[in-house]
Amino acid sequence: MTDRMQQGQPTSANGDRTASPDGGRVLRPRNWSPVRAMTRRLNPDGPQGAELPAGPRRSAVVDCALYLDGRRQAGDWDYAGALEAARRAESGFVWLGLHEPDLAEMTEIAATYGLHELAVEDAVKAQQRPKLERFGEVSFLVLRTARYCEHTELTENSEVVETGQVMLFIGPHFLISVRHGDACRLAPVREELEARQELLLHGPWAVAYAITDRVVDLYLEVADQLEDDMDVLETEVFDRQASGRIQRIYQLKRELVEFKRAVMPLQRPLLALTTQMNRDVPKEVRRYFRDVQDHLSRTVEQVNSYDDLLNSILQARLAQVTVDQNNDMRKIAAWAAIAAVWTAIAGIYGMNFEFMPELKMTYGYPVVLALMLAISLTLYRWFRRNDWL
Repeated sequence: MTDRMQQGQPTSANGDRTASPDGGRVLRPRNWSPVRAMTRRLNPDGPQGAELPAGPRRSAVVDCALYLDGRRQAGDWDYAGALEAARRAESGFVWLGLHEPDLAEMTEIAATYGLHELAVEDAVKAQQRPKLERFGEVSFLVLRTARYCEHTELTENSEVVETGQVMLFIGPHFLISVRHGDACRLAPVREELEARQELLLHGPWAVAYAITDRVVDLYLEVADQLEDDMDVLETEVFDRQASGRIQRIYQLKRELVEFKRAVMPLQRPLLALTTQMNRDVPKEVRRYFRDVQDHLSRTVEQVNSYDDLLNSILQARLAQVTVDQNNDMRKIAAWAAIAAVWTAIAGIYGMNFEFMPELKMTYGYPVVLALMLAISLTLYRWFRRNDWL
């Protein structure tokens, strides 16, 4: 990105492009900086030449380590000095770990390591699908991370899967990991990898493998724990005293869709990393990536089966709701039929005609009541026999 900025058109003091007086040499304003140039790109609606807020800021650097011959070198390294030392050594590289960097710090790092501005923009915004891109000698790998959220009971508002992002800049002598969210912490990965010197000898791509392997292993853990939630939900739905609310099924399906967006798009980048046409990844590391690809394929199969199962559970629950509504309507209709007997007979005698049967009988009133009760009991037994009541 530095070379691209230095080869741009000359600018005036307010940041506008101008032609140089002699038509050849590029002129730069005294206050020009890559931070301001990147700010103008990411915030085109802001004021021209606006500076970022001054003052102390939180550093996004979590760890910066120099590795020579597969071993971490002692001492506290700044990312610029570590890169110079790695370039002087034949088998050296830098692993710079960042957590949610801001624009200013990311732009400074990009100027030091020669990162492309488009990749830097993606790393700052952190709203990307899993992908693999190449900018010159630097590969840019985007991973979506996922973590299962423990909960005592699944409700219509439960957060089941937490997602984040890890972005990797992989160059000849460095790997920069940019982490967003806490779904996948990389400190355990660094600790385990530093105990495997033979793997670190393969350089930055070995680190890229270890991080990708950790992300996919978390996918497997999430998939296994999602299966437990689905078993509980399935048991509740198909129980005789079914009381599972449809909102809970929709909530789990929504969380599964979020998990699916992290898992499914990663298939293509991993395929590109394992193909023999890819000469950037060492042959031995490609074998490790193929193992990660196998684990990802297993997760993809699980996610697809969960999606189908959730659709079946949802359809079954909707069918149960329809049956329950039909049963309620039959009960209402049966009681209405029983009540209609009393209403009809009482309505006939309420017409107040002078000549009506049983008006002059001594026991006419109790006889009519007994007749209405007998008809009602007969209808009740008939409805009970046909499971209407």
